[in-house]
Amino acid sequence: MRKLILIIAVAFVYSSCNKEPNLKDTDLESGTFFDQSIYQPEKYLVSVARPNPTALEAQIPVVIAIHGYGATTFEWDEFRAWSGTRTDFSISQVLLGGHGRDYQTFKNSSWKDWRQPIINEFEALEKQGYKNISFAGSSTGSTLILEMLANGYFNGHIKPRHVFLIDPIIVPSDKLLTLVGVLGPIIGYTTVDNTKDEEKYYYHYRPYETLQELRNVINVVRKDLENGFKLPAGCSLNVFKSEKDAVADPVSAVMIYKGLTTNTGGHVDVSMVPSNLHVYTRLAGRDISPSASDVQNQTLVFNKIANLLISK
Repeated sequence: MRKLILIIAVAFVYSSCNKEPNLKDTDLESGTFFDQSIYQPEKYLVSVARPNPTALEAQIPVVIAIHGYGATTFEWDEFRAWSGTRTDFSISQVLLGGHGRDYQTFKNSSWKDWRQPIINEFEALEKQGYKNISFAGSSTGSTLILEMLANGYFNGHIKPRHVFLIDPIIVPSDKLLTLVGVLGPIIGYTTVDNTKDEEKYYYHYRPYETLQELRNVINVVRKDLENGFKLPAGCSLNVFKSEKDAVADPVSAVMIYKGLTTNTGGHVDVSMVPSNLHVYTRLAGRDISPSASDVQNQTLVFNKIANLLISK
């Protein structure tokens, strides 16, 4: 009862407020600047950097790395930096549709719009002749990959070799997301307390329309997992989930373990990580310096991803 009263009170306060945020030039969503992958796609996308691979290059693993809701390609920058000058695999950092741009573009985007650049990059690589393609997703990026796997998208395409999910969100930790359909039109948008560095790469303002889209895709994938589905033949999947996560409830990992199997009916690999960070592979820009444990967790998963990518 107290929670309901609080929700009503919050709704009343916001109902008298402006439904559009007062954007500053320093905000990512101000439209003053966009994600760097828009300006220099050749530095982020293998399909643009190497559109005509040799027969040998076409066999080198490519991992399509996908960030989460309200974020940008920055979320996978540390993996690219960690990989350094390695040539035994390549990284394509995809910017989700509607993201990394102005507020209105974000507001008007659907979860299917978010997914489209993932499809675009995969199909471009496939058309160019790349044979060894994998996916790595963080948070909602993971949810979108799962949706593609569940809906049979890969039936008409080459099959991904590996899928890596970092803190996938199937069950949100903030249960108020379920009320966005009721409160959203009243409040217009919510805000996130980003650090000064994060403000350059993460939206500060979250339009309720995008929160509805987030809830929608989560619901789609949760239902798919409840019904159960299999990975494509020859595809492996690894989940890396923080034990304490203010965004994605750890039960998300349990649902994936129970609802998704390998093509032969085996269990997928799930690792619970001793961390309280959401997307624990991204340490830069946070309000506290990463601990030795944080760095170790990040290094371990980067090594695991790289080793699986280059395994025969």
